[in-house]
Amino acid sequence: MIFLDKQPEGQLKEYKTILNMVGSLSNLFSDSTVPYLYYRVAENAFCRAFDAENLSRSDCSADARKNEQGVGLKTFHENNGKTMQKIAEFNKARDIYKQYLNDHKRLILEIANMRNKRIEATKAVHGIDSILYHCVSRKPDEFLVYEQAMDIIDISKIKISKSGGKSGIVYFTDNKNEYSFNISKSTLFKRFCTPANSIKVPIKIISDPFDILLAFFSDSKASVRAAEQKQSVVLPLYSPAKGKVVSKKSGLNQWNAGGRKRKEREVYIPIPAWIHKTFEGFFPSRKTSFKLRLPNGETIDAKVCQDNSKGLMSNPNTDLGEWLLDDILKIAPGKLVTYKLLEEIGIDSVEVEKESEDLFSIYFKDIGSYEDFAVQHKSA
Repeated sequence: MIFLDKQPEGQLKEYKTILNMVGSLSNLFSDSTVPYLYYRVAENAFCRAFDAENLSRSDCSADARKNEQGVGLKTFHENNGKTMQKIAEFNKARDIYKQYLNDHKRLILEIANMRNKRIEATKAVHGIDSILYHCVSRKPDEFLVYEQAMDIIDISKIKISKSGGKSGIVYFTDNKNEYSFNISKSTLFKRFCTPANSIKVPIKIISDPFDILLAFFSDSKASVRAAEQKQSVVLPLYSPAKGKVVSKKSGLNQWNAGGRKRKEREVYIPIPAWIHKTFEGFFPSRKTSFKLRLPNGETIDAKVCQDNSKGLMSNPNTDLGEWLLDDILKIAPGKLVTYKLLEEIGIDSVEVEKESEDLFSIYFKDIGSYEDFAVQHKSA
C-alpha cells in the first residue's frame, strides 16, 4: 500500500470501523446483498479517519490531501475484479477535440494531454507531490480496500487496441495501464484490477436499519443542530460580457494593459457588478485588505480593486499572478492567457468562501460553474 501502510494502526482501525458501520446501513438505500457506499460518504469517511483535507470543494483530480499526498477516492462494484471505471469527463472541452472524432489516434493524444494537464494542475494548486487512487470495491458482504498510483498517461507509448466507430469507444494502452474513451459521453475510463493483498472489511447488512435510527434518535438527549452555512460566491476567470473570452488587457492579462507601466505578473480576478449587488457586504471595501487562503494552504494579502470594485487582486499585486500564471497555468511571461488554456485544464472560475471578515478561501471550479451560479443567483 502506498498510503495506508504509513498510517497509524489506530486510524486504520477507525477507518475500517466506519466502513463497516456505513456498509451495515445499506438497506436504507438498496436491498442488494452488495453493501452500498455513496462516494461522498467514502470521501468523508477517509478524511475523518486519516485526518486528511477534503478537496471536494475544488474541481480537480484529487478528492483528499494528507500532507503532500493527493488521493482520488473510487468506490465501485467488484464484479470480476478488473473493471473499467470512469476517471475523467471532457464534455465541456469538446470544442478542443471534436475535429479529431474521425482520427482516433489524434483524438486520444488530445484527451491524454488534457488528462495529464489536469493532474499536474491539481498538484500545483494543492501543493501535492503525487496522487494515488484509493479504491473501495464492493462485493456481497464485503468491502475490498486497495491503492493504485494515479499515473500520468505516457503519450509516447500510446497504442490504440480497439475502436468502435465515430460514436463508439476507443480502447488504448500506454504499456502501463488500460484505458478507454467513450466518444459519445466524452468520458475517460481506466481499468482497475483488485490485487490479492486488498484489505478485507466484512460487512453484515442490518435487515431493518430504520429500527436502529429510530431507537437512537428517541433515546438521544443531544439536540441536532445544523452547522451555520458559510457564504460563498463564484467568480469567472474570463470576461462573461464578451462570452467565453479572457480579455487581452484585463483580468488574467492585466499585465498587458496600457496606461502606466505594468508588472510582469500583475493580474486580477473579475468580480461582476451583480455580485456586489446580490451579495452586498460579502467583500470588504476597497480600503480594507484581507487574507486569501489558497488551496495549497498558503495565504496571501488581498483586496478588491479597480473602478466599481470590479476585481480581486493581491497585495502586492503580483502574488496572485505568480500563483495563477506560474504555478497553475504554467504560462510563460509575455504570453496571453486564453480561454482554450482554461478549457484544457478544466477550470474557468473560482469559488471564494468567506471564513470571517478578514479571511477568505479560494477554490477552482469546473467549466461552466460561474454560468450556473449566475443563473441561480443573478435574478434573485
